[in-house]
Amino acid sequence: MMRTIEVFLVIIIITAAFIISSFFAVLPQPRQVSSLNLRRLALTTLETLDVDYDLSGTAFKSPSDPAWGNLQIALSACLPPNIVYNLTIYEVLSGGTQLYTPIHSISNAESLGVSSDVSSYLVASSNVTFNVVPEKIGEHGGGGTLYILNCSDANGWWITGYTAQSLAADLYNLLSPYFIKTIMVQNTADLGKILNGTALQNETLQSAVVINTFGEAVPIPSGYYATQGNDSQHTSYAKYCYMLGQKVRGFNWTWVSIVGYPLYYVSNTGLFTGPNDQNTWGIYGMKHVGSAGLNAFLRGLDQIDYNAKWWDGTQWKDAWWRDQYNNWIYTYGWITGEPGVVYLSPEASYYCNYYGIYPSPYQTSTRALPDSILNNYHLPQSSVTYIFNKKGSWIPGAVYRHIAAGDNKITGSLFALGLTRTPDIRLTALGILCAFKPRLYRSEYTASGTSRLIVLQLGQVGGV
Repeated sequence: MMRTIEVFLVIIIITAAFIISSFFAVLPQPRQVSSLNLRRLALTTLETLDVDYDLSGTAFKSPSDPAWGNLQIALSACLPPNIVYNLTIYEVLSGGTQLYTPIHSISNAESLGVSSDVSSYLVASSNVTFNVVPEKIGEHGGGGTLYILNCSDANGWWITGYTAQSLAADLYNLLSPYFIKTIMVQNTADLGKILNGTALQNETLQSAVVINTFGEAVPIPSGYYATQGNDSQHTSYAKYCYMLGQKVRGFNWTWVSIVGYPLYYVSNTGLFTGPNDQNTWGIYGMKHVGSAGLNAFLRGLDQIDYNAKWWDGTQWKDAWWRDQYNNWIYTYGWITGEPGVVYLSPEASYYCNYYGIYPSPYQTSTRALPDSILNNYHLPQSSVTYIFNKKGSWIPGAVYRHIAAGDNKITGSLFALGLTRTPDIRLTALGILCAFKPRLYRSEYTASGTSRLIVLQLGQVGGV
């Protein structure tokens, strides 16, 4: 019984001591425990006022303009009632020791209290344009010419929803600022001229970029290239593709295939006029080449004899004979794969932001090239620019540069996007820019009279 009374007395004593100490204790104010972040509040307020560019517009108006009164009303509405402020507009100067000069100021109190904080916000005049001048590809070295195949006498395939001519026009708008000269190759006769080394507009042929906008088809000129490019043994125009590979090597061109299986058909509506001169899908004026076109092109690029057997040449001796046998190459030699969904490489993603070109970061690839072509045709891994990440042994899109054995000089390149239709020319433009990396020269931001610095200082008064 005594123990119970003792415990009860102890509880009474402790409770009484706690109540008495709490009565005399001085607790801190709530804002001292968790103070308001005035700097963050100031910046958030400035951003809110400029969400529709109202703040930017008012900053360049005369101090007597009624817009300043509307701005002060909006500013007061954005802040709690116990917040005092001072908003000052400065003009940004250049070419002197003084960087800023005050233009106008609005405030709701003479003093900002014992403590305050500040945020700043830089705005530009609405009538200012900021130019970006790209470096011209070739202006510090060879090349600098962009050829875009726009042949009116040829048809395309696997460019569903577009024509080669509409794609050519869009590519011209995207890429012409980056080249010294951009030429639209208007017909197959003009294509034949540049293949023969004849300039169309006094341009530089060597080290040019040639974009084939016809998808899986490629225009073929009448005359020499149609006769000499016809492989009668295999009843196809694979030899024309072989000749293209030779020209790419000889002129050090970069040949661009924008979608699908490169060089799968040849097209010339004036040459192929028969009822069977179509791709079996109702597109007339073209002939089927098949997988032999790409194989022949790569042989021409690597200076492998067109009729070479698998046992001819050092690089073929260790290859499986069926895969390298001449008849297989030109009849059954399908080499692409279908890795499915693929993603832009880190390098390509970086240059999306640099050049302001934003295709979808993932695509579907059904015509990816195998990495075995790197060793078979002297396209060294170190010289490849990947536009899409490899997926297993498949390369969905890349720029391949040919460097002969024992040499360090580039002699021709192939840019192949092995994607399913329809084509996205932004990927074509991005790949070319990734390969050549022209610099962008931007105009200065702090031009006199075009920039204003807005400073908002906040203080806290009253309240708990």
